[in-house]
Amino acid sequence: MPDDESPLLQSKRAAVERARASGATGGHDPSPSAERLPPGQVLTTKFPILDLGFKPPISTEEFRLTVTGEVENPVTLNWAALMALPRVTRALDFHCVTRWSRFDLEWTGLLFADLCDLVKPTPAARYILQRSRDGYSSNLPLEEALRPNVLIAYELDGQPIPLEHGGPARLIAPHLYAWKGAKFLSALLLSPVDQPGYWETRGYHNHGDPWAEERFE
Repeated sequence: MPDDESPLLQSKRAAVERARASGATGGHDPSPSAERLPPGQVLTTKFPILDLGFKPPISTEEFRLTVTGEVENPVTLNWAALMALPRVTRALDFHCVTRWSRFDLEWTGLLFADLCDLVKPTPAARYILQRSRDGYSSNLPLEEALRPNVLIAYELDGQPIPLEHGGPARLIAPHLYAWKGAKFLSALLLSPVDQPGYWETRGYHNHGDPWAEERFE
């Protein structure tokens, strides 16, 4: 570790090394709570509800997730097709830009990397834009979305994700602030160019790393 690194960078590097050693970067980390909590965050056992003020209901029979853009195999997945794809369960920490965090929320869903095995991104694909039924959107570099614990989740703590928490499906990117994963997920666009989403166009940071406190530009 370089001697001239700031304490923040040292803390971030140590967190990444701990997660890598556990085999799940961004996932469950058995280290003490103080070492898992990003700077400026407060640990809570509650799960506050934050959205655009509109929670569009939809049944699993009506659910559709389209994946288009720079892919060889664009798809529209109904609920049965989503359930037929490989599923994983991960205990992941959750960090909100409004300065609260929860540890070990248990999400079940489809790894984004496994979805890419299905749609086959083209060499031009570099970014994804997530779109939601409530008009929300958020962007991610494709390489960030391919990290080991980024998933399209449809269960929370062993139960279907309730509407107030973004059900029936939402994207979870645990290594970033939670606004980088869209609730009420309805579409994914893979693109050669970055397309900032709802909060990114309103002054929020384009990346959103909680360990670097990338809250605002």
